Amino acid sequence: MRKVYRIVADAIAVLVVLQAAFMVWAIAGLFTWIDEGATLDKSVIEGWADEPPTWDGAIGHFLHLMSGTFLIPLLGIILLLVSFFAKVPRGVALAGLVVVLIVIQYLAGFFAEPGMPYLGLIHGANAFILFGAALAAAKMAKADAAAPQETAPAAM
Repeated sequence: MRKVYRIVADAIAVLVVLQAAFMVWAIAGLFTWIDEGATLDKSVIEGWADEPPTWDGAIGHFLHLMSGTFLIPLLGIILLLVSFFAKVPRGVALAGLVVVLIVIQYLAGFFAEPGMPYLGLIHGANAFILFGAALAAAKMAKADAAAPQETAPAAM
């Protein structure tokens, strides 16, 4: 179970990095699309579901949304559940912290759009904290696995 804990924690950290990469890909493509003469306005946003955008990297926005809305929260729940059985020192606390940070991340991203764009600052900064917490959890599981197991003294 300790190995599962470590793999899930590492996966969360990797997905946080991918989240940033997805958004930069989408935004860089958007700016290129605009530089080429296209216009991003309300009609493009409202028609997004029926007529997806065509710029290179537009899929990055979708990947960011799907992995941040579904995949990372699912892995956070799995990490918390596994933490009760993995016997990693401070493993439950670290998994709990990761879940709390995922909730903050989700809420900051969700509420940043409808009129509270300053929450984007929290969303961006919290990503670094979440990344660090996930790595700390993985490292704790790895360090605990590398520790020599105590054995009972041999009977004489």
